[in-house]
Amino acid sequence: MKNFFKNPHALAIMGLLAAVNVVLGLVTSGFTISFGGIAGVKIGLGGLPIILAGILLGPLAGGVVGIVSDLVGFLLVPMGPYMPHFTLTAALTGIIPCLVLKLTNGKREIPSFLHLLLGIGIGQAITTVILVPYFSYILFGLPLLYTVLGNAISQLISVPLYAYISLFILKSSKIRSMTDTASQK
Repeated sequence: MKNFFKNPHALAIMGLLAAVNVVLGLVTSGFTISFGGIAGVKIGLGGLPIILAGILLGPLAGGVVGIVSDLVGFLLVPMGPYMPHFTLTAALTGIIPCLVLKLTNGKREIPSFLHLLLGIGIGQAITTVILVPYFSYILFGLPLLYTVLGNAISQLISVPLYAYISLFILKSSKIRSMTDTASQK
């Protein structure tokens, strides 16, 4: 979508998804299993609103929702100094799945479950499995192997869950009509 900053429908959807992401991040930290005192496998819905923003409104909107969500979350509950590395990963969480879907989905209005699985899986592999552990390693000295393995295992559960929920939402006629209105203006 080209001028979504001038489109009140698109801005409202983006604001709603950013707010949902912040609330999910603050209220539900997900289900976590620790390995040796390090957060290992974490299952939650934190990235889903950012991914949906990209799928529904385009990669730029997904990136903006990721950035806004991360900044607002940091302002509400700062856990140490601001680290732009994690804002980058939040933005990429909204950008990458949308770009993969644009390349693989063809002209289908609603992507298939497999296309969603592929797009979300590639996005989460790059951001959650590779970048977040790498940044945690260089910034905080967390063991790279444990964080990569823990995040990879959690994504084996989260990615299909995200894809299923995304497909359910995309098939909803109310959501389609809302995003069609947002993308036409």
